[in-house]
Amino acid sequence: MSNTKKFTAVAVGLGLFTLSACGSGESGSGGSGDSKTVTLVSHDSWVVSKSVIADFEKQSGYQVKVLKDGDAGQAVNKAILTKDNPQGDVLFGVDNTLLSRALDNDLFQSYEAKGADQVKPEYRVDQDQHRVTPVDTGDICVNYDKAYFSERELDPPKTLDDLVKPEYKNLLVTENASTSSPGLGFLLGTAAKYGDDGWEGYWKKLKANGVKVVDGWEQAYNEEFSGSASGKKAGGDRPLVVSYASSPPAEVVFADPKPKTAPTGVATGTCFRQVEYAGLLSNAQNPEGGKALLDFLLSKQFQDDMPLNMFVYPVREGAQVPEEFVKYGPQAEDPETMDPAKIAENRDEWVKSWTSLVLK
Repeated sequence: MSNTKKFTAVAVGLGLFTLSACGSGESGSGGSGDSKTVTLVSHDSWVVSKSVIADFEKQSGYQVKVLKDGDAGQAVNKAILTKDNPQGDVLFGVDNTLLSRALDNDLFQSYEAKGADQVKPEYRVDQDQHRVTPVDTGDICVNYDKAYFSERELDPPKTLDDLVKPEYKNLLVTENASTSSPGLGFLLGTAAKYGDDGWEGYWKKLKANGVKVVDGWEQAYNEEFSGSASGKKAGGDRPLVVSYASSPPAEVVFADPKPKTAPTGVATGTCFRQVEYAGLLSNAQNPEGGKALLDFLLSKQFQDDMPLNMFVYPVREGAQVPEEFVKYGPQAEDPETMDPAKIAENRDEWVKSWTSLVLK
């Protein structure tokens, strides 16, 4: 796998694009089938170091099988449709934009994972029933091409308000909120910032300022964005893109040779925080194996290993954040957030309104 292709696969984190399976669990179909196998159902971006999953298998006595079901939305929808006869034991990759849909459909059974008391308080949800376990977090943010702005002696945007200014006209590309997880997260960030009565007005200004909308992250980042390694090769001409705060570190990690500084930066005043969860599926064939796997996802070993595999941040207190994250892509100090209940109440109507407003 080339560096460019590898970055395409992993830099996005949070449930968007295909990775080769790691560890002993290859993609397959069907449930665990026996008490010595535990099946993890996930979006396509699951990856873990082989040595780490091997340690879990040796210590627990369970063999891990991984079943990948597309992006996060597809995985959740399929899990809901098959909940009476689930494909596996644990579902990983439900984020805060989709959490209510999963809980409202009784997708999970209660289990408080070992280590749950080590999860940072701001990421804990469903504390009365413990149907989901927080696993990782990441920020959806506008990324910018440093060279573009330096060459023009133009300051890059810092906030959502900046993006509608005339000096940034025709510079931003974002993803479709109805088909893309970062696209939806960016929409939710604007709704959180400007409120129920203000977000549509903001998007009217953004549209008038020439925002370009494409189907998904891969097209936006690897074809349209001028700052990514692949975007440069593809002739991308948009120096602003909706991506992740962890994208600049990934640009460095997968470059050969590695640059001294990241070629891209993050407009930290544009960020919306996502949190990903895992849960023990209702009617799981191997609930004990599923519980052991959830414990593992909160273990310090997994939480330390996760960032440079899936380019997301750990949720466990004391877990290691890689030096590359700190140096090239620090988390936003004050990202927009939204209660999952509010997302549940408004998501479908917001996406419908956004589609009518922006795409038509």
